[in-house]
Parts: sequence; C-alpha cells; structure tokens
Amino acid sequence: MTNPKYVFEALKRASSFLLEHGREEGAARILLQHELGLSYSGLIASMRDEISKVQWEKFWTNIEQHARGIPVQHLTGTEEFYGRKFRVNADVLIPRPETEELIEETLQLIERHMLKKKLALADIGTGSGIIAITMKCELPQAQVTATDISQPALQTAAENAEELNADVDFRLGDLTKPIESEKWDVILSNPPYIAYEEAPGLSDSVRDFEPHHALFADNEGLALYEEMAKQFPKMLNKPGIIGFEIGYQQGVAVQKMLKDAFPEAFVYCKKDINKNDRMVFAIIE
Repeated sequence: MTNPKYVFEALKRASSFLLEHGREEGAARILLQHELGLSYSGLIASMRDEISKVQWEKFWTNIEQHARGIPVQHLTGTEEFYGRKFRVNADVLIPRPETEELIEETLQLIERHMLKKKLALADIGTGSGIIAITMKCELPQAQVTATDISQPALQTAAENAEELNADVDFRLGDLTKPIESEKWDVILSNPPYIAYEEAPGLSDSVRDFEPHHALFADNEGLALYEEMAKQFPKMLNKPGIIGFEIGYQQGVAVQKMLKDAFPEAFVYCKKDINKNDRMVFAIIE
C-alpha cells in the first residue's frame, strides 16, 4: 500500500477502511491522534502536514488490528473517565460512561446524607480502579479500599492510582472477603452482571477481547449481587450508602435483594442517560 503524503489523506483512507469492515470511522481519528501525539484540535490544525512512512505504518497496523476487533483502548492503552486518563489493557474492563453516572449519584448522596468527612468507602471488584480512584480524587479525606479477585487487574489499578496520586488500599480476594471484618460508610460495586447466554449477542470487541471473569455471572447475571447483599448488613455503618451498577433488566431483582437485606432502607433504581435502568442505591439511615 502506498504511503499517503498528508495527515488528512491518512485519516480519510483509514476511516473508509474501518467503515468497510463494520467499525466506527471515529476510531481512525482517535488512533491517528495517538500515533501523532496530538489533541483533537492539534490534529485538525495538522491536516495539511506530511505524515512520515514510519508514522503511517504504525498507524495502519493499529487500524488493521481494530478492524479485526481489538478495542481502540487496548491499542492506545488508555481511556478517559470522569475527566481523568486511566491505563487499560486486556486484564481489565474498559471504563464506560454509564459508570460515571454511578460516581455522580454517589457524590450527591454523600453530600446529602453523610455529615462526617472522613468516610470509609469500599469498591468491590475494582478492575482498573476507576471507581475507587475517582472517589478518592473527588473526596480526598475519604479512606478508600478496593478489592478484586484478579492480581493483574489490581496491578493495573495500582499503577493508575500512582499516576493520579490517589492513596487507595488495594486488596486481593473474592468480592467482600478481604474487607468483610470491617465497617464501611459507603460500598460501591460494578460487578460482572452479564448472563452467559447473552454472550453471542455481545460485540466481538467485548466478547473476544475483554476479560470474561469481569463480564459474566451465574443466575442470569445476578449471582454476585445476591452474594454481596447477604454480606452487607454486617459490614455497613449507619448512616450508610450502597451503590450498584446493574444490567438494564436487573433493576427489580437487585432492588429486592437490597430491600430484603435492609428492610428499613430507602432503595431505588436510577436510569442512565439513555433512559435504561443502570444503578440501584440503598440509603440506610
């Protein structure tokens, strides 16, 4: 393949190639920015600049890999979340915008219901650490602890915490086990919640390249919520807040689990920006 002379030619060729392979053409811009080390505005300003043979070959290699299904974030190694850049790889889930809404709602609930500033906050199944690290950055006085069953995931989370100067206590173990003997003011979790039978309907970029242990759960995706809800009564201070991210069809079932565990709690489901059920919260006074 001949080397395009200018940046705009490289972008046009890559965008067309991705469209032909059923991918979003916007990925070409992101990968070109990554290769050239430019912001969006910087790329626009550089459209008439020449692109070197080395730059083009590296860029095109990434374009071909994305066309085969490899996520853009795995090729660039990063993803933005709540205004911060996080390192991601094949060991962790790629952060989604919906999880930012879990953060936003939790911060509002803390402001309304929590008087003390030095909260004990736990993030269960932290993955790349986006929830725990973001909460620590937003609430510097909070004591934040995060768990995960995957050592590689915790390593990625620890690297993210170091880069973002967030003092988070990371612990290896299954769900609540590393923290079940302690008391918490706020417990958050975005656990695996996709039913195994839903796998064929997922995009190949998710199904083939993101870690299955962070995607799928038994009992139609509800198993881990059920297990955690049983443990929470002995772990939560009063007042306390629980926040779960959920699958869009799981709102009723997860609300019932938390209501059974905390009969006196105010439990509600919140929709995401796309009007899908996405979060379940319990407020225990």
